[in-house]
Parts: sequence; structure tokens; C-alpha cells
Amino acid sequence: MARRNTGNHTAYWQDRRIPGMSLLRADFTTHEYGPHTRDAFVIAVTEAGGAEIRSRRIAEKVGPCTLFVSNPEERQSARMADSDRWIYRAFYLTRPAIDAVAHKLGVEAAPYFMRNMVGDIEVIERFGRLHRAFEAESDDFRADELVVDAFGVLFQRYGSGVGRPERAGQDRTAFNRIVELMRARYAENLRLDDPAGFAGLTSFHLIGLFKRTIGLTPHAYLIHIRLNAACRRLRRGCPLAESALAAGFCDQSALTKHFRRCYGITPLQFAEAARAS
Repeated sequence: MARRNTGNHTAYWQDRRIPGMSLLRADFTTHEYGPHTRDAFVIAVTEAGGAEIRSRRIAEKVGPCTLFVSNPEERQSARMADSDRWIYRAFYLTRPAIDAVAHKLGVEAAPYFMRNMVGDIEVIERFGRLHRAFEAESDDFRADELVVDAFGVLFQRYGSGVGRPERAGQDRTAFNRIVELMRARYAENLRLDDPAGFAGLTSFHLIGLFKRTIGLTPHAYLIHIRLNAACRRLRRGCPLAESALAAGFCDQSALTKHFRRCYGITPLQFAEAARAS
């Protein structure tokens, strides 16, 4: 596990038992997550202090009595607000991990969560125990039991059982077409007029479409796509500078800036965790 030598400390690693699951342990005295999305479920247990998290255009306080749950592709940001410390543990489950957990629970798919804050001490304790077990590298049999126990209760009590509520069909269709273009051309020096022209929209209407559909600007979503592309290369052991350029960032420092702002860790920490796993 890697740490950075500042007033904020983070440890990040990927678990070998569930492919696609990553874990973070953070101790922040000053930190702010800019608006971003992740292609993963995010589940966070606060051990001390707290923060203010904005998701679904609502700002809510998170603390030791609150579990934070975010669906994949859900816009969020966070700031310390009036707290002088924020110690928390987080799980990040990409699609392979989500499928693996669903298989363990005997369900076809993970549910959609209609709210981000869960004030259930039993569930919070279960996820705290699970995270500490993963960190301590306890035996696999016990870890499997804890996974089933924690996620089973969370899914049963708070999962909706249905997919994400869809926006208006016309907006969603246009948005999906534009995202396909951005995912195909993220490494290029795109201009706002490129996706706008592709969809037959003005730049103004393109920004409005993204804000209505995902709650982010087109540029913020493009950064999200580029970060995911950089993560894929870093997992394969590609050098940081090469990964940055291939993902569409102008240089390594730009990748590091956005990585820290959105994920709370550096690309080097991410790469080291990928190598260790």
C-alpha cells in the first residue's frame, strides 16, 4: 500500500479475491473531491469526522452514523465543510466485481439505490468489518462470508430492485450517441463543437443535455472517460507518462491533477496497488 507524505494520508489497493474491487483507506484533514462520476459502485464507511457530499443535486452530511452508497455513473462531489478531519474506508466495485457479488448472493444483478445516505448502524458495522478483514488479508473463507453478509443486507434493505430511472427518451438517445463518440475519440484534441456537431446541436444545447442527463458538463464527463482509459493502461503496467498521453491528457502532471481531484489518490498509488495485486 502506498502513502503520500502530506497532511492527508491514503492507502489504496485492489483485492485479489474479487476482481474489479478496489479499496481505499483515507485520513484527510484538508481535501475536496471535484464533481465527477465513476464506472463503479462506491460504498464508504466514515470512522471519524465527516464531510459534505453532493449527489443528485442534494448536499448531505456524511459521518460515522451514515453509510454513503453511490450507483455507477452517478455524479458526486465532496468537501470537508465544517469538519477538521475525515477518516473513512471505501469500496469501489466495477462491473466484474458487481457481477461477482451478485453471483455470490444468487441474484441476477445488483439493485439500484434510490438514495445515497443510509443511516443503518448494523449495515455500517458490517461494511467496516468487511473492509478491515480485506486489509488484514484474513482467510478467504471468512472474507467470502463477510461479503455475503454485508452486501446481502445492504441489497435487501436498501436496493430498489429496479434499474436506474431513465430520463426522457429523446435526451437519453442523443446523450448515448454522443458518449459513444467521446469514448471512441477521447485521446484526440476534441473541441466542444465536435460532439455538438455530431449530434446536430449547438454547444449551448449540448451542455444543457449533459447537465440534464448526467449532471456534469461535457468536459467533466470527458475527463471521466480519460481517467478510466488511464486506469486501464496503468493496470497493464504502462508508464505514467505514456498512460497520460494515450488517455488524452496533455502530460503526466495533468493526469495527476485530475486523478487526485476525482479519486483522492495519485496515479502512482493506483499503479502500485495494481502491481501488488
